[in-house]
Amino acid sequence: MEHHQPRPGPEHKVLEVIIGKRINEGHTVATEDAPSARILTSDVYEWSTGEFFGLHTAYSRAGRLPGGVVEIIGHDAASGGYVSCFFDSRCNVSTHELSIEGDTWTWQGESTHCTAVFTDGGRTQTAHHERLDELGEWVLSMEVVLTKIV
Repeated sequence: MEHHQPRPGPEHKVLEVIIGKRINEGHTVATEDAPSARILTSDVYEWSTGEFFGLHTAYSRAGRLPGGVVEIIGHDAASGGYVSCFFDSRCNVSTHELSIEGDTWTWQGESTHCTAVFTDGGRTQTAHHERLDELGEWVLSMEVVLTKIV
């Protein structure tokens, strides 16, 4: 019996636009409990083994607070869509459905949401993050621009 190594298909190649190293700059949105804080992050998006999944690591500072995240992005053959799993430096784990329509990517989680638009051939990613507030309303939580440097 011959074994064939699977190869990435067009559904995997869609993730190519995000691959690279980016500098992420922006700010959190002020709340009653906290003022707006500057965000500065170093983000690396790379292919995992086989080029089926994107691996995203980020090291950040929001105001004076350090942080980070590991994200795995992939195509879910069962649903035909995309999924993103986040693991952050505050011990949070979240899963998001990721929809990709042209240059617009939308992450939808249980209590967080992000819409990012890619411009300049994928070089610039402008992202608007929202969260559910205490009343169950979606409110803007941060706005950032990721610029591909490599």
